[in-house]
Amino acid sequence: MDAARKLATYDDLVALGEVVKAEIIHGTLVTLPSVLPRHSNVQRGLGRFVGGPFHDDDGRGGPGGWWIFPEVDVRLEEHQIVRPDMAGWLRDRLSDPWDKRPIDVRPDWVCEVLSPSNAAHDRVTKRHIYARYAVPFYWLIDPQARTLEALQLRDGVWVDAGTFDHTAVARIAPFEAVELELGRLFGPAPNEP
Repeated sequence: MDAARKLATYDDLVALGEVVKAEIIHGTLVTLPSVLPRHSNVQRGLGRFVGGPFHDDDGRGGPGGWWIFPEVDVRLEEHQIVRPDMAGWLRDRLSDPWDKRPIDVRPDWVCEVLSPSNAAHDRVTKRHIYARYAVPFYWLIDPQARTLEALQLRDGVWVDAGTFDHTAVARIAPFEAVELELGRLFGPAPNEP
């Protein structure tokens, strides 16, 4: 690395303004494109079908016990700040997330929704980052292929916790307390109304 290069910090992200989606990866400011509706639909579905029982229903019939947020800034260290598409924390590890930005507690679960422009970033770069910082569960959802890959960190190595397509109804760690109908995360297939 060039010794003269200034490593980006959270102040550099703040200077971009709230409408710019960006992260700091290995000290470099990386801007990300706006998401497509297909991508946004998956986030919405996760909020409803995972966030509903685990975040919203706490004490009201769902398993509860989690905070699940879309696109919040997570500072893993000073020069490593990510903005996952979805991230979740066990409530006993993050008791008061409400007015914090960035969140300085590593997530217990991260989900990245793949886009054609960022698939390598999520599959390679962020996969290594999340392992390095010991995020226990990592989901990769591909809205084009209509698939979900679930990974679990064991001894610093990602292991396959299941790969599912849109036809699956599955219990997927760490949210195995509820069945997830994968097809409900995706919009209609290309030839469906």
